[in-house]
Amino acid sequence: MSCQKAALELNTGSQPGPKSPERTEDVTAFEDYGTGLLENQLSVCDFVKIQKAFESPEPRKIICMSREDFTQKMTEIVGWGTKEEYGELFDKVDVAQDGFINWDKLTSFILLELNKQDEQAKATVVPQWKDLEFLPVKHKDNIQKVIFLKSSSHYLTISKEGLLAIWGENLKLQETFPITSDATKLKHLWVTSLVSLENVNKIAVAFTSKEICFYDLLSKEEFACQYKLQGLKGTPICMDYWYDPLDANESILSFGDITGKVQAIAFTAALISLFERPASACEDGEATMTINWAELLSGCHKCCHILEHKLHQGDWVRQVTYNASLDAIISSTTSNTNSVVLAWREKSKKHLHMTSFNIAQGIHAFDYHSRLNLIATAGINNKVCLWNPYVVSKPVGVLWGHSASVIAVQFFVQRKQLFSFSKDKVLRLWDIQHQLSIQRIAGSFPESQDFRCLFHFDEAHGRLFISFNNRLALLAMKSDASKRVKSHEKAVTCVLYNSILKQVISSDTGSTVSFWMIDTGQKIKQFTGCHGNAEISTMALDANETRLLTGSTDGTVKIWDFNGYCHHTLNVGQDGAVDISQILILKKTILVTGWERAITVFRPQNFNQFFIQPEEWKGGIQHHHDILCAAFLPPQTVVTGSYDGEIVLWNSSTESAHHVLHPDYQRLLKSKLDTKPQKLLSAGRSHSTHPVADQSTMGVRNFEIDNEGKNAVMRLCFLKVRKNTAVTGGANLVSCGGSGYVRFWDIYKKQLLAEFLAHSGAGTIIMSTDKMNRYLTTGDLDGWLKIWNIEEYCLNSSKNKITKAPTLIRSFQPHEDRISSLEMCEPGGQLLIISSSADCSICVTGVCNAPVWIFGQAKHWHIENYLFLSKRDTNLVESNIQKEISLFSKEESCLDPTEHSLLNKKNKDDSTYNVRPSEDINLGIKYKERSTCMKETQKPYYGEVIKKSLSAFRSLSIGVLEELPEVNKPAFLLDPEKYFRKEPEEERPQIPEAPSLFETLKAVFDEKNLFPKEILDHERKAKQLCQEKSCEVKKNKK
Repeated sequence: MSCQKAALELNTGSQPGPKSPERTEDVTAFEDYGTGLLENQLSVCDFVKIQKAFESPEPRKIICMSREDFTQKMTEIVGWGTKEEYGELFDKVDVAQDGFINWDKLTSFILLELNKQDEQAKATVVPQWKDLEFLPVKHKDNIQKVIFLKSSSHYLTISKEGLLAIWGENLKLQETFPITSDATKLKHLWVTSLVSLENVNKIAVAFTSKEICFYDLLSKEEFACQYKLQGLKGTPICMDYWYDPLDANESILSFGDITGKVQAIAFTAALISLFERPASACEDGEATMTINWAELLSGCHKCCHILEHKLHQGDWVRQVTYNASLDAIISSTTSNTNSVVLAWREKSKKHLHMTSFNIAQGIHAFDYHSRLNLIATAGINNKVCLWNPYVVSKPVGVLWGHSASVIAVQFFVQRKQLFSFSKDKVLRLWDIQHQLSIQRIAGSFPESQDFRCLFHFDEAHGRLFISFNNRLALLAMKSDASKRVKSHEKAVTCVLYNSILKQVISSDTGSTVSFWMIDTGQKIKQFTGCHGNAEISTMALDANETRLLTGSTDGTVKIWDFNGYCHHTLNVGQDGAVDISQILILKKTILVTGWERAITVFRPQNFNQFFIQPEEWKGGIQHHHDILCAAFLPPQTVVTGSYDGEIVLWNSSTESAHHVLHPDYQRLLKSKLDTKPQKLLSAGRSHSTHPVADQSTMGVRNFEIDNEGKNAVMRLCFLKVRKNTAVTGGANLVSCGGSGYVRFWDIYKKQLLAEFLAHSGAGTIIMSTDKMNRYLTTGDLDGWLKIWNIEEYCLNSSKNKITKAPTLIRSFQPHEDRISSLEMCEPGGQLLIISSSADCSICVTGVCNAPVWIFGQAKHWHIENYLFLSKRDTNLVESNIQKEISLFSKEESCLDPTEHSLLNKKNKDDSTYNVRPSEDINLGIKYKERSTCMKETQKPYYGEVIKKSLSAFRSLSIGVLEELPEVNKPAFLLDPEKYFRKEPEEERPQIPEAPSLFETLKAVFDEKNLFPKEILDHERKAKQLCQEKSCEVKKNKK
């Protein structure tokens, strides 16, 4: 099987002989050479024939062939190729020159060739980058270091003035802290370097005061300094840390200073303690333990020892690192003598043996690739040199191409490529094997003559960080679309869960609907071209979950059964294109909302034709901007949310609106045109809305409208489990949308109870909740999902608005693009989150640290084998999360926006973050374009009489309802005996029973009477004749 798979990769064609000579133009030289080889032209069928030639009729007997036999048989069996070509193949396989080969040797050679070609293909893959982005840093001086903490999935950046910034994995700024101590309060004291001690959850910071401070990341206090190493002879300006992954007690902290010294502290019990605590420190009870360098040199601390050398002879050590595969400390300077020094650890591990490289004009930086065993150096002489660490005389390769001195190099380890960055701001990517530049990026970086540069490539996340003084630029790699699992061919727009069939239903922009099994992820059926070529924007299931409704940009809603038959087409857009955002199915009506200020209504009892026209919604138009979403609370409450942040409360029975909610105000609707704002019951924002000129003729007031969509309501969700909120108070409606905020409302008291920032800087968000209203899931434009515990959140009313976020259970990024739809379901009592995205994928996962599966992946899953957490286990996980929350486990959404500077308006400014160019992601740009077009073709929405509505029906004016007169009890209630008493039964004449068939039958029925007499006589004569002949035959035999 392995050979057949290998052959399939070499040549998938079934026809014998070489492939067609047609080739693309951008093929490298080694590919042309490889394609002409015989082994690369053999097909699967050819290899099957060759395998049969090596098969023996006797079991466990291996057939070997000599060169002559192999060439003769192969030309006969395969049917193409010359004897010379098969002879060359034989010589390649017979490396040991034994004079014979067998099937195992041949397949081993083919697999090795395939692996070699894969490595060559990886080395020539050119990464694609997103647009250059500058992160919103708070640093005021040069950025000295960027590191990633694997344990907490956070980035750290530190600048010269001592400001430490904490970033989430999504590169959203969370916190900034000044690194302060008694010594660092001096005016001209700078931070020089930072390293992470991952195995002990600490960081080490070097200062110009000739000291290194160790900070505990798990401390309850903000950056508690645990150790302070003082008394160093020179100022440390570069550091590196390594620990043994097999034994985390073994670790090495190496650093170089301005005097040319390279020093290292080798820890032997790091997990227990880095340094031994002196008795005096215990007596004084000091939180910070001071360690003197002289104590370490004298060997007072048994848990560590010192390694050092002075081979750089007074030159500043620019970079230092310890490499475990070489068991050596590598350091560099800008001097042309001893430019790179390798300090090899001897067997005793306490002494060093040095070798050095002398490089003309010196180097700025270096990097080491352990698999290739190469050291790359960034030369001041514009060259990038590749060195074998054991050969100091000359480099094994020189990469030419830069026209200015190279200031940074770093290996792309997985692809065996090399980054280099020069002083003229040119970034190059090199193919190490062929020593060629395969990519050049220039012109995107800021124009500054003198700058301090920091270069860091985070290979795990595909992110390249380059600092220019106090500015931090980011180049993010685009994902390899060919490797990413796709659920649909085009962007997924909506996802639903059918609890009866236990199936997931998804739709995409290509008008395709797919059905998946939730238990295994298997696709079971697919409907294509549901709305022609128009995009399916939303879907819904009826109450019985037996009908599927699909809404499209062609302005129609279609009703389907699960066999793919369309029963009705609802004409929402009146034969015009309409963006349908939501379909809400009530008991007697179907409400459709979209980029329109009115609600479109259909009544199923009137569905007597295939094409259905909309009917009138008695409530008319109450929104000033387009309706984006809606929700229903039995028995008769409907809410609709619009682009300007207003939430209108309706009575579904009378189809009338009675209240408008907004984060900044609320107003009571006595009539259709009564839009006078009232003071909000809760503590809203500091600014207020100001009415403008009064239109006395109509009584209409204009007030400040959100034209940028900061308050846009993208999703509305009722907390239906909270049935007693009308009596006890508390939130029973959740809204989310613009600016990443989630809001909790009490619709009975018309009050905003809580508001928190769920996703910082992520634009608009969407959400979903489970049936028991225990968890809330939110998703943003970057593909991030967050799961919150809201079971005990906002259960009671309060005078002051709550700004603290609920408990964050999980935060992760299952998608690479905008999350378009969310659904929470519980098949078999297991709570699952289903998400769809514009990256063409649909993911499903659990609440607490469950794996993420993608519908369409090759391997099917069995959810019951993974999701076994009961409610008790889930609560245990949540309590552990609460206990273990430390400085780096805080999410940006948990921060109070009024207390943290990282959430102020400067960080929310559009100039801070790069906006996606695609129209379907940027809600603000999309709405502005539509709004501009609409304003040119119609009159303003408010401020004057609306003569004609653009919706499917005319606007109705509904005044105040008149008081009804007193209604008397009906007569049947006053005298029920008269209307409901039982009447005496009257004697009715008995109807005689019909006689039975047996009694009326005059004679026995014989079916022969049905046929004419002539036919019966003919049949009787034929039987007699037959009998006579048979008798004669018997007599003759006797």
